[in-house]
Formats: sequence, C-alpha cells, structure tokens
Amino acid sequence: MTGRRPEEDAPRRSSARGTRPSMYSGGRVTACTFDCYGTLIDWRAGIDENLGQMLRDRGYHGAESVYEAYTTVERQEETRYASYRTILATSAIRVGERLRVRLPAEDARRFAESLPSWPAFEDTVEGLRALGRLGIRRIILSNVDRALLEATLRRSHLEVDGFVTAEDVRSYKPEGAHWLRYFQEYPEDRGTTWHVAHSWFHDIVPAQRLGLPTVWVDRYSEPRPRSVRPDFTVRNLRGLIRLVRRNPTSGAYSTA
Repeated sequence: MTGRRPEEDAPRRSSARGTRPSMYSGGRVTACTFDCYGTLIDWRAGIDENLGQMLRDRGYHGAESVYEAYTTVERQEETRYASYRTILATSAIRVGERLRVRLPAEDARRFAESLPSWPAFEDTVEGLRALGRLGIRRIILSNVDRALLEATLRRSHLEVDGFVTAEDVRSYKPEGAHWLRYFQEYPEDRGTTWHVAHSWFHDIVPAQRLGLPTVWVDRYSEPRPRSVRPDFTVRNLRGLIRLVRRNPTSGAYSTA
C-alpha cells in the first residue's frame, strides 16, 4: 500500500467545455475499454528503464527527457501501419539520433522485446479483478502487436475479457478502427461503454469524437488541455471502481 490519502483517489467530474459531449447521461456502465501502456502498464518507467538506460550507457547525459523524445517520435511513426516491434525499434534509433547517441540496431531490437517486462501500476491487477467481480466487461484497445500484448498480460497477471490490437485492425489510434472492431465483436451499447485511458491524443479525444463516455486516468499528474473534457478524471483504478459502484444498475454483462 502507498501513503495516498483516500481523497486523492476520488473521481472528479469534468466541468470544462471542450470536445463533443459523450452519450453518458448518468446511467449504467456495462463495459470498460482500456488503453494498456500508460494506463495499466507504466510505460514511462518502461521507456526510461530500458531505452533511457541504453542511451545513458552510451554516454547520453543531456537535459531532454528520453520519455518525451520517444513519445514525440513514436507518434510520427504511427501515421502509417507497421508492426509495433518495428515501430518500437525504429523510434528508439530515431530518439538516439535526436539525442546525438548512436544506438545499434541490436539495442533497438532489445528495447522492442522489453515491452512485456514493463511494470504494471500497483493498482492495476486488483483493479481489473474488482471490475470483473462487479460484472464489468474489460477489453483492452492497444497500439501493439498481439504477441507483445499477450506476453504483457501473462507476465503482469492482468485479468481481462478480450483485446483489440493495432495488428488486428492494421491501424493505430487515434484512428477509430480499434473502437469499430470492438463494437463489432462485443454486444455493448456506446452509452454504457466507458473508455478508460491516460493519453489525450491516442484515446480520450478520439473516443469522445465517437460519442463514448470517457474516464481520464491522470497517471502522471499532467495538465489537462483546456479544449478536452473527459466525463471523469481519476488518479488510478481505485477511483474508477468508485465510479462504477456509484451506478447501482451497472455490470452483469452477457457472455452469451
């Protein structure tokens, strides 16, 4: 357990004006779709402990954040479809170039293969299990390859009911193909499916464009863009569980 006070976990309803209003009207929730890396898995720590360490071992001691450099480069690489292993390795080499460090291709491949070892947030495993006990369908929508996500689920013991990957839809979020495939495969209503994520760019904004209720998980205490309005803000999955429990008719999805 951490020393976090209960009020720090409490969900907050957004009051700012911004993106398209969702279909949430205060009723039930039957399913949650999740981003994985950054929401359930600590991808900032994963990037720093793997790519960051590789670059530091090769002499990088600059002021620019490896994490910030990586996220900028990866976003550029995801404008076209390639396997996520390729995206990871190519982005790593480009980050090295940006930071004036030569990163060998072998190191870039090792960085790509490190993804399943990136740590889960401390509330993730029990949070997902608690949602399952409440009857909430839990589906991951992730910008990765199937094998990498499956390895992450096994290694971190994440209990979910299914997933849609970039490999499945040959596309990367913020494009809408992940959500369209989800609604094709699972009998859920848009108004009772909450999208739960950390990334504004990849998740919250596109989900709201589709009219989905959104829950922003503020994992890294980052400022919220004034133009974006999630339905709720939470610090972690404990806050999400509190939200679900406020809805007495929630859960009990059909597995038929």
